Amino acid sequence: MVVDSFSSDKTQEIAENYGARFIQNAFKGHIEQKNLAKEQASCDIVLSLDADEAVSPKMRAEIEKLKANWNADGYVFKRCTNFCGTWVRKGSWYPDKKLRLWAREKGQWTGINPHDKFEIPGGNIKEIDAEIEHYSYYTLAEYQAQIVKFSTISAKAMLAKGKRSSLLNLIANPAWRFFKGFVLKGAFLLGKTGFIIEKGAAYETYLKYMKLKQLQASNN
Repeated sequence: MVVDSFSSDKTQEIAENYGARFIQNAFKGHIEQKNLAKEQASCDIVLSLDADEAVSPKMRAEIEKLKANWNADGYVFKRCTNFCGTWVRKGSWYPDKKLRLWAREKGQWTGINPHDKFEIPGGNIKEIDAEIEHYSYYTLAEYQAQIVKFSTISAKAMLAKGKRSSLLNLIANPAWRFFKGFVLKGAFLLGKTGFIIEKGAAYETYLKYMKLKQLQASNN
């Protein structure tokens, strides 16, 4: 099943050619769209993937095993991102564990847009040693554009949830984000790629709080 927000490309044609049930729904947010998909699913067990994700061969093999021996409410997989042709297995992007295989009636999508997460409160969750392949950015320009886009979405979602921004957030949060990813999580081992990724993450954090501060001021 594919839930689409009125794409203007050949998404529908391609999906239906592969036998997918195709649903169109106006996009109101990542969380809202995914919860709609969950409710529309007809099977008791759901595997959820974004449009830029794919099942790795090892992940497929593990899912085949689980089909014969399902003994949890949900299963977590690592997500490995491909950044401009490089698989990233260091820094703040890895292992990026995601609960993506679950019993449909057990939980729901939560979080703060655009960063959604599936939660099963009190559920029996197990981790599987296999990766979701995440094809994120093919060029640096795409990454930079996404930083601007996501920071705007995040700021609006934070404001809606009553969160506030201060000068301290603008200084401390980006600095900590960069230090945690580049130093503590080892992105420095990736060289220039690691620096670009963590610098971008820190900048997105800065933009998010700056835009939230601007929204606060405009609402006063």
